[in-house]
Amino acid sequence: MLERVAGLDVHRDTVAACVRVPGPGSTRQKFVQTFGTTTGDLIALRDWLKVHEVTHVAMESTGVYWKPVYYILEEAFTVLLVNPAHMKNVPGRKTDVKDCEWIAELQEHGLLNGSFIPPKPIRDLRDLTRRRTTVTQERAHEVQRLHSVLQDAGIKLSSVATNIMGVSGRAMIEALVKGTKDAEVLADLAKGRLKAKLGELRKALEGRFRGHHAFLASRILGHIDYLEDEIAEMDRAIEEQMRPFAEEAKRLETIAGVKRKTAEKVISEIGVNMKQFPSAKHLASWAGLCPGNNESAGKHKSGRTRKGNLHLRAALVESALAATRTRDSYFSAQYARIMRRRGHRKAVIAVAHSILVIAYHLLSRGKTYEELGRKFFEQRDKEAIQRRCTQQLERLGFKVTLEDAAA
Repeated sequence: MLERVAGLDVHRDTVAACVRVPGPGSTRQKFVQTFGTTTGDLIALRDWLKVHEVTHVAMESTGVYWKPVYYILEEAFTVLLVNPAHMKNVPGRKTDVKDCEWIAELQEHGLLNGSFIPPKPIRDLRDLTRRRTTVTQERAHEVQRLHSVLQDAGIKLSSVATNIMGVSGRAMIEALVKGTKDAEVLADLAKGRLKAKLGELRKALEGRFRGHHAFLASRILGHIDYLEDEIAEMDRAIEEQMRPFAEEAKRLETIAGVKRKTAEKVISEIGVNMKQFPSAKHLASWAGLCPGNNESAGKHKSGRTRKGNLHLRAALVESALAATRTRDSYFSAQYARIMRRRGHRKAVIAVAHSILVIAYHLLSRGKTYEELGRKFFEQRDKEAIQRRCTQQLERLGFKVTLEDAAA
């Protein structure tokens, strides 16, 4: 199907390349050569492929090592990044065939499907949002370590204050670090709603806070301040990178449970051009939010969701949990409907799947979300609900007659 192709076996320090081109008559010729992975070596690889007039290049996605190779070749050739799991399912490979030769042979027969690689602006945005998520998680871990230090010192601040890193909690911890031990003085630092709990605060702030704890707490507070500055810098960089996609982000924010940061994560993972995905079902499968396919002997069994984009899945699950608590929304009704039969986890995944499908249609059609309301399922299944409720009452021995309330 493809006359001039190349297969690359990418490692950390080397790239084995195999080129397959037309030979004398109807035969095929192959050329194999190994290159380094420095920029100069990759440019030499690109020139070598151009000499052989290669049009299509395929490689496996091996960690992060494929990225520099892909970025140098993408402008000169049609490059396919292939999931190794897909290649394993293609039968016919012999043990004495090198990886690069096998990739090239599959490529020339059109048996490989490329993975979704977003354009450069989306890739840059993806790096920023993933970095912000990582730093935010590190800050949460540091807060947990601070909580552990306070517990070790007998300070039960977390039992009274919901957030120990709030304005009041932070002031009390800093006072402890500076040497204040009087529980009444510490409790008087409370502000806002926490003032109503002065008695509980005085008891909670009586402990054995020593110099050792003060040193640990001061280092943790300093690290938290650094991470908060880092998060603020990432927010500014993401805001700048999101300017070309401001309209798409506003459309996504109309979905219940989707806020600004979630919209940024969704766009950074799937982009704004939905032509990469043939349908919303393909996108849900790629993200790992589609129902598992487990059928045997004509019977459909409960299946696990497949592995997909973990970053996108985590953001959508977080939004789904928020959407289920939104009053008079379609998602809260969907969650309640599924949770009764399948449980909390599957209901949340179903809501996340719905949010992703809606996002696909909003981005592909350029429209905003229209809320269906909590009564959507009741109105859609009105006759089925009437029949089910009537049958239940009749089984209990009642004679049921339905009359329209408007009449």
